[in-house]
Amino acid sequence: MTPEEVDVIVRVAGATLLLAAVALMFGRGDRRNGLYLLPLAVCLCGFLAGNTPDAGLRLTGPAGQAAYLASGFGAVFLWWFCLSVFDRTFRPRGLVLATGGAWALVAAADRGLFGETLAEAGLSRLLIVLGLGMVAHLAWRLIRDRQGDLVAGRREARVLVVLLLGGQLLADLVIDLVMGFDWQPRAFSIVQNAALLAFTGWLLQLRLLVSEGGHPAAKASGVVAAPRSMLPTPEADPLGERLWTLVEVDRVHLDPDLTFDRFVSLMGAPDRAVRRLINHQLGHDHFRTFLNAHRMIEARRRLADPAHRHDKLIAVAMDSGFSSLASFNRVFRDAEACTPSAFRQAALARAETAAATAADPSPASFEKRLAGF
Repeated sequence: MTPEEVDVIVRVAGATLLLAAVALMFGRGDRRNGLYLLPLAVCLCGFLAGNTPDAGLRLTGPAGQAAYLASGFGAVFLWWFCLSVFDRTFRPRGLVLATGGAWALVAAADRGLFGETLAEAGLSRLLIVLGLGMVAHLAWRLIRDRQGDLVAGRREARVLVVLLLGGQLLADLVIDLVMGFDWQPRAFSIVQNAALLAFTGWLLQLRLLVSEGGHPAAKASGVVAAPRSMLPTPEADPLGERLWTLVEVDRVHLDPDLTFDRFVSLMGAPDRAVRRLINHQLGHDHFRTFLNAHRMIEARRRLADPAHRHDKLIAVAMDSGFSSLASFNRVFRDAEACTPSAFRQAALARAETAAATAADPSPASFEKRLAGF
């Protein structure tokens, strides 16, 4: 087998794997993850189509130009896909969204979308800086949230993703700085494409591990509006009884600084047993989603209570266990599809209507209230 044939096989295999994974996710109804994977697959297919030193093996014409342009956005979508694999609540927003947008603009300019002047301005070095920032953010997120990850295989994979992705980026950076951006021998291109194929395939396997049907944790959404009935009953096994006491009696979830290690200590049980209880029996894939589910119960109660109608939202957030108003608003919108203020207004209006009905249930009173709408 010639090097040219190996080159083509590796690139075609990578593109086929990516497109098949997209089709599989949408075919299984996994629309959310499919939407994260689809743009990544398009960008990586564009990268594979042109990542060869042999001009005769590259796409040409409009298709080649489109592939070259799409390949410039791959880093952003790989960053977002990695975050979505390890955090079911992830949404591109704030600084993460702004950084992705900045990368897209710079990459488009670097590839000539805005004219030859910008294409020759050396913007590739700025992309390296942005790339290092994205990898640093990914590493920080994966390591920070590792202890609370209740899915064993995914928890262990967090460090490996940081090492593999960071190592590959560092190697590419060193090669670009030492050998130049145009250095591209065939052996290096084949290894680079094969590494991309292997890393992406491993990420997809990890995604399927925790996708619906692959693990009990997948049955829980990112922010579960968990009713109290989801807790073990006081008559459950000793571990379930202890969990019920901590939430219902001690209300430990209202402590914004509560960590998983501290919670395990309060449970008085082995780490593994606590993880299995919250993950397998209650359906939460991360300790944070477990806490947020019960913090949301408290937040809804306070927002719907007329006695707390004048409480500021920051007070409701803190009293419900959230560490900041921003995190409270984010979790609340994800769970309720509305703002806390809108929820409070609707809940208090329902409470006032119910109170008026109880005070005067006569048909005339009902018709009068109906006419007011």
